Amino acid sequence: MSRVEHQCDVLIIGSGSAGMTLALKLDKQHQIMMLCKDEPQEGSSYYAQGGVAAVLDEYDSVESHIEDTLIAGAGLCHREVVEFTVSRSAGIIDWLVDLGVKFDTRTGEHGVEEFHLTREGGHSHRRVIHAADATGRQIVECLSDRLAQHDNVSVMPRYVAVDLITRDKIGLPGEDCIGAYALNLSTGEVELFRADHVVLATGGASKVYLYTSNPDTASGDGIAMAWRAGCRVGNLEFNQFHPTCLYHPDARSFLISEALRGEGARLVLPDGRRFMFDFDERGELAPRDIVARAIDHEMKRLGCECVYLDITHKGQAFIESHFPNIHARCLALGIDMTREPIPIVPAAHYTCGGIVTDTSGRTDLPRLYAVGEASFTGLHGANRMASNSLLECMVFAESAAQDINRQREMNATPVRMTTRIPSWDDSLVTNSDEDVIISHNWDELRRFMWDYVGIVRTDKRLQRARRRVQLLQQEVTEYYSNYRISSDLLELRNLIQVADLMIQCAIHRKESRGLHYTLDYPLPSANATDTVLTPPSYG
Repeated sequence: MSRVEHQCDVLIIGSGSAGMTLALKLDKQHQIMMLCKDEPQEGSSYYAQGGVAAVLDEYDSVESHIEDTLIAGAGLCHREVVEFTVSRSAGIIDWLVDLGVKFDTRTGEHGVEEFHLTREGGHSHRRVIHAADATGRQIVECLSDRLAQHDNVSVMPRYVAVDLITRDKIGLPGEDCIGAYALNLSTGEVELFRADHVVLATGGASKVYLYTSNPDTASGDGIAMAWRAGCRVGNLEFNQFHPTCLYHPDARSFLISEALRGEGARLVLPDGRRFMFDFDERGELAPRDIVARAIDHEMKRLGCECVYLDITHKGQAFIESHFPNIHARCLALGIDMTREPIPIVPAAHYTCGGIVTDTSGRTDLPRLYAVGEASFTGLHGANRMASNSLLECMVFAESAAQDINRQREMNATPVRMTTRIPSWDDSLVTNSDEDVIISHNWDELRRFMWDYVGIVRTDKRLQRARRRVQLLQQEVTEYYSNYRISSDLLELRNLIQVADLMIQCAIHRKESRGLHYTLDYPLPSANATDTVLTPPSYG
């Protein structure tokens, strides 16, 4: 039995742009602990290439950005949430610039230095501010540097959250979240974290699929923990597949930024023919769901392993200055994108649904917040518009921090020191000698999710996936109950839980809309409604 305990005012689980923004926006009187699953900065935010969508140009408008987001969301965006987010976009960029983020600039027509803005799919204007093709890295490194200057924040790498602690789960009245258990990967011990407020900034769940652009940390941990604790989840059937990930046998999935298409890159078949205008009048700048389905259709029609993205017509100097990291990565693999097209395939990229929250990041449970990709705010609807994700992370992190700060000002009663919380007890479990079960189940899960709950779905495929995920749940529950936990087991447990929730949401939606396309119901229904699931024990 581990008796290591920690206490803080705010426990942030996750260290991407959402988690770090929240920590920086909290009052310095708060004692903050931030759990990093891997090393600090490792996560989807760091690998975001494109940029941040924001209204910064005199020819653009908040109304236009709102309308573009609503169109991309295929009738499911919550207008008031879209307005809330977009209206704060310029303020977030100002804050990042003040922190020291170096966005790309250009010399304007009157010789004045101005931000270089690019255009991506679904946008009617150039409004994506970026730092070459490594915007996420620039933002995350800057936030991390600033965070290091705050002595009220303890950044704790190599901790994997196990489960949230709520009062009702330990036999006390109320549903307040009062902490979490987390596995210290350095010691193998599960430690107790007491907190007045807990924030889930754990990212999405694209690792549930066989092919993904996301790093290994994207295993849906926050969504699964929140569901087990009693929170509703919504719209998890909408999994965005990025249309253009590098296809190469010696490379793990590497994202080829949508900014290439924004700057004129063309999608072509193996014979060099463009095809996107056969599917949508916007061509390569159609929303991601349309582009991904078009590529999937052509690959299946031709039986080819990939299609190609061609930007050679823009010239070597342009390509090397605008996309230095993508150019270098491709060149290292023997692909000179200045002279030949890039082989690409779609890959799971973004989880549009998640834990139900309000605009302050509050979940169904008092003192528990969720921000970033782990949350379902209503911003993205049935399809996230390009470069709205980093914006969402920072806007809602700021809003959640403001709410937590207000509660401190109201002298809300602390709970972490007044409640007896049991230590983690592993005295009745043993070390496993069959870890092959974890790797086998992991592989099976990701393959049937790709085959049955992928870009194109059917009722038969979804029911087949549901039966298989239920069998895996039984096996992993038994394994979890009898053996000491590991990082791989925790991730598998969470991914299986989130996969089941994704499948349930997909089965509930009897239409095709946005990222959810089913051959059994190929048209959208007249009424657009969210899919919200409620835990059996909730309320």
